Amino acid sequence: MKEKIKKIMEKYPAKVFKNRKEHVLVVNKCEAPQMIMADARTIPGIITERGCTYAGCKGVVVGPLKDTVAITHGPIGCGYYSWLTRRNRARNNEGEGYNFLTYCFSTDMQEKDIIFGGENKLKQAIGEAVEIFKPRSIMICATCPVGLIGDDINAVANWAEKEFDTQVIAFSCEGYKGVSQSAGHHIANNGLFKHVIGTGDEPVGEYSVNILGEYNIGGDGWEIERLLKTVGYHIISIMSGDGSVERLRNAHKAHLNLVQCHRSTNYTAELLRAQYGTDWLKINFLGIESTVQSLRDIAKYFGDRKLIDRTEALIAEELAIIQPEMEKYRKLCQGKTAALFVGGSRANHFQGPFKELGMETVLAGFEFAHRDDYEGREVIPFIKENADNKNIENIVVGPDRERYRLVLSREKYEQLNKEMSLNYFKGMIKIMDDGSIVVDDINHYEIESFMKLLKPDVFGSGIKEKYVIHKMGTLSKQLHSYDYSGPFAGFRGAVIFARDVAMGLTTPAWRLIKPKWKTGPTLEGDFIREVV
Repeated sequence: MKEKIKKIMEKYPAKVFKNRKEHVLVVNKCEAPQMIMADARTIPGIITERGCTYAGCKGVVVGPLKDTVAITHGPIGCGYYSWLTRRNRARNNEGEGYNFLTYCFSTDMQEKDIIFGGENKLKQAIGEAVEIFKPRSIMICATCPVGLIGDDINAVANWAEKEFDTQVIAFSCEGYKGVSQSAGHHIANNGLFKHVIGTGDEPVGEYSVNILGEYNIGGDGWEIERLLKTVGYHIISIMSGDGSVERLRNAHKAHLNLVQCHRSTNYTAELLRAQYGTDWLKINFLGIESTVQSLRDIAKYFGDRKLIDRTEALIAEELAIIQPEMEKYRKLCQGKTAALFVGGSRANHFQGPFKELGMETVLAGFEFAHRDDYEGREVIPFIKENADNKNIENIVVGPDRERYRLVLSREKYEQLNKEMSLNYFKGMIKIMDDGSIVVDDINHYEIESFMKLLKPDVFGSGIKEKYVIHKMGTLSKQLHSYDYSGPFAGFRGAVIFARDVAMGLTTPAWRLIKPKWKTGPTLEGDFIREVV
């Protein structure tokens, strides 16, 4: 397999070959620990599948918060593209009077604003938002032109707070600021931690938790909430699907943080641990086995016999309902293969659901992961800082003298840490089978090459890759927004996922599509020299 991958990479010029070969590996547990290059700049000219820093801040973390007016300061295209394209669902719960997710707020910068500056236009937009919607908070998310022309959005935010007596938070998340949307996650986490988390003082219930890194795609978050509330947990806040700024203010009061997407919210999880003493637990509610394990780990953390009994009763009840349906779909999917290239955690999370259908994952990779997402958090001390990382503020906090508290004794913590992954994520490589391939920051050429080499029956991907894969006669399952389906989380979500995959695999449409490389010779050549 390594020789076949080398042949794919040899098509590149020498400098590109040297770079890209570090982003691909074949899993071999005998060679553990295996290292992969990640969170590095995409090579200019390569058609990457990544998004920008603005997309990570506004589109992923800040945008789903329903009770804030998130204004995109920039051209209209940036605001429009980040407007509900990930299908973050939200509803007005009791006592929550604001839900602005159906609106797209943008300053719509034009050429004259680029030349003469856009600060006055931003002030006008904030004034109009306050007059029309009367929000409790406003977020300003900067795009590339704002950083290039030097608009001072922080000064505008300070002015607006005094002028309108409304909290206004500025995020300098210009698209070019990092190598991918991951930088935007970090910027958003920093801003919310500094200006929102810890500012509330609402009373919390017993067994209180935050759900971090859950974005309620297709209703995933609602299904997770249903399970947790049935067992008896009090959910303080969700960051950030169907979440709110007002609920997030009390996040520091939770007894435990549940981290679904490690990449996008591990910053907040670690900051809450450092300042308030709150442990975090890496959970995964995608797939039946992982849902069961997550529920059991949460109950085990609190150690209450009633919680444990209710957890086991819920698991038994849910499994009894879904097993007949799952068996029907498993028969249709058994023996098929899957490839995954999704986000910063989903390529990890969805391997379980495919395995439960009898399918093997032959390739997996992330768009914007760091090395710890692949190799585990133990590599963090050895990751070299680069110029792009230095663009993002690294917040360091110490224990809050008045509000720091530990839920577990030292003895209990050490005992549980042997039984579950407290404050730790083991990464994706460790869960993959020998011989499977890991690719970081894959591009169009590599997608086509690995499709020809591995011939997976389904490719779990994002929207940019979807139609290239379809044209090759293979099902592409959109796992960023679920192709207007979902939820896929929890027990009931596992059935919906199984149904969608089975329908996609058995549709006769794929027999009617023949890519050119299947029907005739393709033009091939060798790289001779690089013209400077």
